[in-house]
Amino acid sequence: MRLDKYLKVSRLIKRRTVANEACDAGRVTLNGKVARASAEVKPGDVIGISFGDRETRAEVLLVQDNVRKEAAGEMFRYL
Repeated sequence: MRLDKYLKVSRLIKRRTVANEACDAGRVTLNGKVARASAEVKPGDVIGISFGDRETRAEVLLVQDNVRKEAAGEMFRYL
């Protein structure tokens, strides 16, 4: 699954366009490297997101195309 879509489906970022813009600006890392929106995400990957002075890191646990809002938290684990 594409990184920007995963960020939206897992609700780490609310909208896909915002996720895409964050990737283009270099604010999103995948396994320690700056990632493009088209990068493939798989279980075990570590995603880092920086907005302003806030840094968020999460490990990918599950990759699914459609997830209910209540189950979205099970797709990743904060580090």
